[in-house]
Amino acid sequence: MGKQQMSVLVLVLVLVLVAYCASGRREFEGEERSGGHKKMFILHEAKEVVRTESGEIKVVRGSSGRLLHIGFITMEPQSLLIPQYLDSHLVLYINQGEARIGHVYKDELAERKVKSGDIYTIEAGSAFYVENTAQGQRLHIICTIVHTSQSDFRGADTFQSFFIGGGMHPTSVLAGFDPYTLSTALNVSMTEISEVVGTKVSGPIVSLTNPNYTTPRFLDLHLKRIVHYYSTDAVAVGEVAEQQQHYWPWLFIRKLFTNPFFSNKDDGDDGAPDSYNIFDRDPDFSNDYGWSLAVDENDYPPLKIPDVTVYLVNLKAGSMMAPHVNPRAIEYGIVLEGTGEVEVVYPNGTLAMNAQVRQGDMFWVPRFFPFCQIASRNGPFVFFGFTTSAKDNQPQFLVGEGSVMQLLKGPELAAGLGLSEERVEEIVEAQRGRAILPSAYAAPPESM
Repeated sequence: MGKQQMSVLVLVLVLVLVAYCASGRREFEGEERSGGHKKMFILHEAKEVVRTESGEIKVVRGSSGRLLHIGFITMEPQSLLIPQYLDSHLVLYINQGEARIGHVYKDELAERKVKSGDIYTIEAGSAFYVENTAQGQRLHIICTIVHTSQSDFRGADTFQSFFIGGGMHPTSVLAGFDPYTLSTALNVSMTEISEVVGTKVSGPIVSLTNPNYTTPRFLDLHLKRIVHYYSTDAVAVGEVAEQQQHYWPWLFIRKLFTNPFFSNKDDGDDGAPDSYNIFDRDPDFSNDYGWSLAVDENDYPPLKIPDVTVYLVNLKAGSMMAPHVNPRAIEYGIVLEGTGEVEVVYPNGTLAMNAQVRQGDMFWVPRFFPFCQIASRNGPFVFFGFTTSAKDNQPQFLVGEGSVMQLLKGPELAAGLGLSEERVEEIVEAQRGRAILPSAYAAPPESM
């Protein structure tokens, strides 16, 4: 083959390669523009980490660099999430049902009754339990699990439960001590120690009405003393025999983790913060097209420790949360009701994601990335979530009344857009709505 033929062949191959790359780029951009190529800001399906006859726990774990995980706890009526503590902070949101939450707060056992809409925080290292007190209703909790820098021996992409209750499954941390050490610490016999650490518990969520659960003899010996310490439970000594089979796990945690020289105080009188109900306040913003609210450390000081803000947005059919930016936080969202669309834009001005979402879907948006949410035309779009700062996030809206573009209108913005000042003002001032905008052409169809 001559040099001229070789040159022609190379030129043909180069042209074919260029054409192939160009077509591939157009296909990629088309898929990305339609949201079909990848949904990089949609969180993966929650992984089941606990399942028993009495409930389940699912977790969406953050990847490396994202120090926040989302958890979903479901508990059957009259069930108990057994005593434990985490190496991470917990922010609990009661999505449905009623519960009693107990945890150790400054050497006291604090108990709070919570209901739908309540927010409650538990610090890392604080032993706690959760009881579904409803007679015939499941308990649904959405929680954020916030990694702490002190628990980084496994890395930021995981967290760890340390069970106090439990026996063989899950294993109580007490079982790790030498039996003689534990016998001395608790001042009980070795036989009683073997009963405590060898109890067969059917997972981290147990039924409080299952007759198969029996009280270890160790607890029988100390039950009267426990009842005496915690008389506010109104458990008479004569009722102990009937109730001990059902309630020994949380009686046990009280025996172990409260100071016997102090009596348990009345609910709300122990110095621990109360819960905060998200529906007991007016929205931060509301108009004919929807509303939104956010609860930060100024509203609920306990959020300062996990450094998290909780928010809730309700968009009417077809309406849009205008394009905006979070200057202080990463945002995580969970769709509670309806269907809609989430658009996220790269810093270079290209579309990163245009994903249709429905009830149960989860998404996240990096700090500074422009994004918007649009409700489908067939009903409201409700989403709840967390942002990674307890301070006022002050989202910056890019368009609409009082937006960044309206504030910047002038010769500088006109020069940046290559338009006259008059034309820029016409475009920028065309939208008189603020934050939540009326029915949009971009709204997903009912067929979604």
